[in-house]
Amino acid sequence: MSKHILSRRALLRAGLATAATVPLAGCSAYDFLQDRDNAMRAFMISMNRLTYRAQRLLQSPGQLAQEFTEADIRQDQHPNGVTDPDTPDYLTLKDGNFSAYRLQVDGLVERPTAFSLSDLKAMPSRTQITRHDCVEGWSAIAKWKGARLWPLLQQAGIKPTARYVAFFCADTLELTLDGTGDYYETIDLADARHAQTLLAYEMNDQPLPVAHGAPIRLRLERQLGYKMAKYVMRIEAIDSFAKLGRGRGGYWEDRGYQWYAGI
Repeated sequence: MSKHILSRRALLRAGLATAATVPLAGCSAYDFLQDRDNAMRAFMISMNRLTYRAQRLLQSPGQLAQEFTEADIRQDQHPNGVTDPDTPDYLTLKDGNFSAYRLQVDGLVERPTAFSLSDLKAMPSRTQITRHDCVEGWSAIAKWKGARLWPLLQQAGIKPTARYVAFFCADTLELTLDGTGDYYETIDLADARHAQTLLAYEMNDQPLPVAHGAPIRLRLERQLGYKMAKYVMRIEAIDSFAKLGRGRGGYWEDRGYQWYAGI
């Protein structure tokens, strides 16, 4: 009987395979994804919410993603997306070895704050060796160290009305007048609180490389790689992501990927 029961991971992969065909198709048939009033778009969003609720029921809030040993780090991790942002502000920061970098934390917080890289390194941190699973089908194990996200949000005084955390990044994948080509991502507070959710500034015991998101990137070990935003410049606590980008909660989500990519 057990042979006929799909595992949660298998179900997720099936759903992601379907979702992934939308942005890869590059076809006008999927223009409805940009229309917030389209009935098919609304249906897809409702199915995404169903997947999210099912995942939350099956996975305890504090459950950790599998961690590995240094002996398991056998290959370099492939850098995806933009690997060297060329915006003037980012280039200036990189040329100064990120000494002028300031992470802005605002939105639904009592104390909007700007954190330097030194500030982040002085905060409660965690080191973990985890597997990065990409929606393209490859995986790699790496060692990450970074500031835990939740203590940072607590220091800024996150308000009870906040439901999500948005990450705004320096990389631009499309040149658009309205900014919808700028990379952004959102997560809920359950993932923001999770012990393995980091703002990583080290990879394999070295400062985070530019190709992997320097000076900091999000590590969200219980979800797929496209959720782990690189080049994070600003964090905003929000009550809804409906008005960000095209309203689906992230750059790739706006183009057909699932908002919740739990594994």
